[in-house]
Amino acid sequence: MNQPANVTELLQALVRIPSVNPDGDPGVEHPGEAACAEFVAEFLREAGASAEVEPVSPGRPNVVGLFPTNAPGKKRLFFAPHLDTVGVVGMTIDPFAAEVREGKLWGRGASDTKGPMAAMLWALWELRDRIPALGWEIGFAGFMGEEAGQHGSKAFAAKHRADFVVIGEPTELGIVYTHKGCNWLYLTTRGRAVHASAPDRGVNAIYQMLEVLGVLRASILPRFAAMSDPVLGAPTVSLGMIRGGSKINIVPDVCEASVDLRTIPAQDRPGFIEEIVAELRTVCPELEARWTESRPLWTDPAHPLIGALERAGGQLSGAPWFCDAAVLAAAGIPAVAAGPGSIAQAHTADEWIKIDDLQRGVAFYKAFLEQLA
Repeated sequence: MNQPANVTELLQALVRIPSVNPDGDPGVEHPGEAACAEFVAEFLREAGASAEVEPVSPGRPNVVGLFPTNAPGKKRLFFAPHLDTVGVVGMTIDPFAAEVREGKLWGRGASDTKGPMAAMLWALWELRDRIPALGWEIGFAGFMGEEAGQHGSKAFAAKHRADFVVIGEPTELGIVYTHKGCNWLYLTTRGRAVHASAPDRGVNAIYQMLEVLGVLRASILPRFAAMSDPVLGAPTVSLGMIRGGSKINIVPDVCEASVDLRTIPAQDRPGFIEEIVAELRTVCPELEARWTESRPLWTDPAHPLIGALERAGGQLSGAPWFCDAAVLAAAGIPAVAAGPGSIAQAHTADEWIKIDDLQRGVAFYKAFLEQLA
């Protein structure tokens, strides 16, 4: 490969490779992470690591690399950003130009999370000759699918051994050891369609959904609001979408609603979503429900590698958003998120990262690794 001369050139190369998640409207003809995974694999090999591109779904792989070590049996540390970005529809800049101006690098993924990825990779590049002698075996994993479904981190956790993972996210070098869970609840009520001139002959699915949402608002929402986490605050309930009916003069036979539930570690127990659904069914026994369930993150802040991250310049923090760290922690792998850049720039129409922050990220990761000697 044409080896970048510095971390800025490396980030430019990464941003110029579209790796848009296909969920929703990606805004590109060929979404997916394959090209980015191949680039990262080649960079890792140039740095002395073994690296494999591991398919997770068609055209959408992880990339996993391991650096050599001078002794077997060491604990294994992975750096792990995600390869995918959100879509580019509505962007006000060229999403893949990777232009540098005003002390910033602009483009889709510059902040979330190709900036943290470039800083991680460049720190590994600069320390490549010292890595084999470190007290931990060092690896790198680039995950597909973080922006929807977390299938990459789930596949990694099922296949690889890891004893600690630093997820690459734009945390302004904060050490996110706890964040809320993200659960999406999809509800459907069904009625019987008839002419609106005789509504009593039918069953109005929207009215049924209103009963369900009444329980959500009158019972579940206040219960969430009454709870609090010392770092994360209260869990939240948000009705995000509702859709029902086909025409004004037809009694609707179906209504659908989608609800976003952000949970705190105190709510992390088996069957939690099932309990909520059972409560909603008290007013509509035939309510159909499906959901995606992503648990909150909590990694013990007393972990020695969290201490090393603090000494490298990071500060303990929590976050209201969700990331791959929670998937790994749920699989028994201690994980945190830490990286340069600001989450405020993620997913924006003119996404950017400051070059100074990018360079501080390299120094941060290097200072962390050097403590493992």
